[in-house]
Amino acid sequence: MSLNRIGKYAIVTCFLVLTACSPRPKEIVYGTDGCHFCRMTIVDAQHAAQLVTKKGKAYKFDAIECMINHLKEVDTSEVAVLVCNHYSKPKELIDATQATFLVSESIPSPMGEFLTAFKERKEAENILKDNPGNLYNWQQIVEVLNH
Repeated sequence: MSLNRIGKYAIVTCFLVLTACSPRPKEIVYGTDGCHFCRMTIVDAQHAAQLVTKKGKAYKFDAIECMINHLKEVDTSEVAVLVCNHYSKPKELIDATQATFLVSESIPSPMGEFLTAFKERKEAENILKDNPGNLYNWQQIVEVLNH
């Protein structure tokens, strides 16, 4: 085998090892998986959330508010990924720290905080027109729920 060919295998092997170890969300099995925080079965594909540690341990939640409450109990420096479901595209996970959140009593969520996430602020603003409430970014919603 040529040295050039060995180099290519080494690069591919390193890439596979590095990507295999990167923390990423696990599949949420709706109707089967339980919420790590409140222990309810996760059934709502529009409001679920997930936290993944730097070591790759995934914690699944039936609602964004459960994930935020769980964050009070953990060392946040160990958190690698925070995702939640995109309201308009059920089961699609989006980066919670980049999402726009709508709190509207017109849109119930599993734990009663009326909290919904959107990938794009513009979409949240459009939904807000028919569902009165307030919009927040990640830092703001964490602060609101921690009071």
